[in-house]
Amino acid sequence: MKKYFDRELSWLSFNYRVLQEAINPDVPLIERLRFLAIYSSNLDEFYRVRVASYMHVLKLQKKEGIEQDLGVKKLLKKIKKTVNKQQIEFGRIFNEELIPLLEKEDVFLINQDQIDKKQHSFLEEYFEKEIRPHLNIRDLKEKKKTFLKNKGLYLTIESVGKESGEKENYLVNIPTDKTSRFIVLPSSKNKEVVIQLPDVLRLFIDQLFPDVEISQCYAIKLTRDAELYLEEEIAETIEERISMSLHKRKVGDPSRFLYDEKMPKEMLKVFRKKLGVKKDEVIPGGRYHNFNDFFGFPVSDNPKLFYEKFKTLDHPTLKKYPSYFDAITAKDFMLHFPYQNYDHVLEFIEEASVDEKVEEINITLYRVAKDSRVCKALIIAVKKGKKVTVFNEVKARFDEELNMYWGDKMRAAGVEVLYSFDELKVHSKICLIKRRENKKIVNYAYFGTGNFNEDTATIYCDHALLTKNEALTKDLENVFNFLTGKNKTPKFSQLLVAPFNMREQFEALIDNEIKLVQEGKVGKMTLEMNSLEDKKMIKKLYEASNAGVKITIIVRGICCLIPGVEEMSKNIKVISIIDRYLEHGRIYIFNNDGDEKLYLASADWMKRNLSHRVEVGFPILDKSAKAEIKKLIRLQLTDNVKARRLNMTQSNPYKKSVAKKEVRAQFDYYHFLEGKLNAK
Repeated sequence: MKKYFDRELSWLSFNYRVLQEAINPDVPLIERLRFLAIYSSNLDEFYRVRVASYMHVLKLQKKEGIEQDLGVKKLLKKIKKTVNKQQIEFGRIFNEELIPLLEKEDVFLINQDQIDKKQHSFLEEYFEKEIRPHLNIRDLKEKKKTFLKNKGLYLTIESVGKESGEKENYLVNIPTDKTSRFIVLPSSKNKEVVIQLPDVLRLFIDQLFPDVEISQCYAIKLTRDAELYLEEEIAETIEERISMSLHKRKVGDPSRFLYDEKMPKEMLKVFRKKLGVKKDEVIPGGRYHNFNDFFGFPVSDNPKLFYEKFKTLDHPTLKKYPSYFDAITAKDFMLHFPYQNYDHVLEFIEEASVDEKVEEINITLYRVAKDSRVCKALIIAVKKGKKVTVFNEVKARFDEELNMYWGDKMRAAGVEVLYSFDELKVHSKICLIKRRENKKIVNYAYFGTGNFNEDTATIYCDHALLTKNEALTKDLENVFNFLTGKNKTPKFSQLLVAPFNMREQFEALIDNEIKLVQEGKVGKMTLEMNSLEDKKMIKKLYEASNAGVKITIIVRGICCLIPGVEEMSKNIKVISIIDRYLEHGRIYIFNNDGDEKLYLASADWMKRNLSHRVEVGFPILDKSAKAEIKKLIRLQLTDNVKARRLNMTQSNPYKKSVAKKEVRAQFDYYHFLEGKLNAK
């Protein structure tokens, strides 16, 4: 049970670091609101998946008459206590820091008690036209439990009969799915005044209940279990089991009931029972919920309230070639998103889809854009007579429906679409293109750390390699031979592929650094990943540290390794960078006695990645490509603005620096790539 404690509390620590960015003066004001939104969205998913799975275990044990796991109960109690503390800090940041700062910029987020007559008239008309038609009032007199939709917002209302004096309870939906969460109000030219939809409802709530006096009104939100529990479904194929399970997500068991902490205990108890919510599912919050809506907070385009705008960069030389195939024939190319244009990837696949010499395209899809240019190109390719094989991972959480939509569309066009394995998720980001040149088939490959998704490529920091290196493309053929069932025990000479050789090869690379130290040489490694959770890999890193290997780790999210502890991890330093973009790349550098080995991968060092997913790690062999990756790592290691040192107390302070020059890795790396482009 300890590993689950470590993992979940480490995740909460990471999300708290996200929350702290909302008070960071280096972050523009509106971007701070967005960090609150990210925190809120992350916490929602945490409850829908992780917490819900533990609660599901306890419910099953109770149902089957098995003694409930005390370790799970203890973990849930600890999670609730930690989240409660964070929620208090969340409310303080929003109300005491950000609202006053907004007002200094003449942006006013007001409630219904602060509007003037002109604004009241405006809202009265807005309420009748835009809000009232979408309201659903539920009288909770009936004994049966009332169903709340997942992540829906509601107002709980307690009324008193004007004649009878009896208390009654009602529930009114807050229709953010039908109208805007934020309404911009008429105001003077120099001010921007915004009111939230729940407060507009509060303003006119009496009109909805003309026969009673409204005594109390508070907002609530319910989060439901999002796990699909596919083992419970009986169907012939994985896609059928997914389809049968998706509807359950909308009606899953409650995992978190968020309420306004000012709601009286007696009123909370009444509504909790009416709505079928248990005590351990209740979490106090503020006046407003669903802060992920703040991604769309409406303000004018005042530059100082936002991050500096970066123009997406083209690769300095890639487009100088007549075609992508000519370019890749000349050399390997590295791409770095979101700094560089993701259109390079899309154009490469689109060119392949219509190129007369291309005979075959193989690709893995984990998450794609809603209007995916990649999927459209693959449909065009098959219509042009090419053989197209897509491994479509329909178990990508929260993207199952979209993946099945595109899977069905591609299959209808003639694409060979393969779906998930029962025991493995295919998380690799790979594409293999076969092209006939001079009567010979030549392979071109794409390896990436991020999804084939042009939408998220604008905010995720990822890397991609375009190459026709024969050793790499031969290994990639073996990956696709496994995915298509042609080879169940593939071998690889260059690639690190989970669950086959990735773990063993990483261990061997660490062992080599240990051996070098034992020989009196330098042992060193630098590792960047999203999450470090795998127990065996952490143990191996401790072993390396005790042997004298110098280890630096850059980890954005979960880190279950404890750095800087004598006789365990003295030689390990861990930093974390949270900035305007989401760090998503995985980079593994081993000193190897000066002959560095550098790998990029789709995999973090988590048990699920190394043992239960098909992941691909790929070496960077080209010197200039290596140099670009190492430049990024140097910037991250010297970052003295956004980098935090992770420690055993999880206080995770910003790195102290005596350097006079400010280093901010994401901004500086953009300018580095910009300089390379301008120099050409």
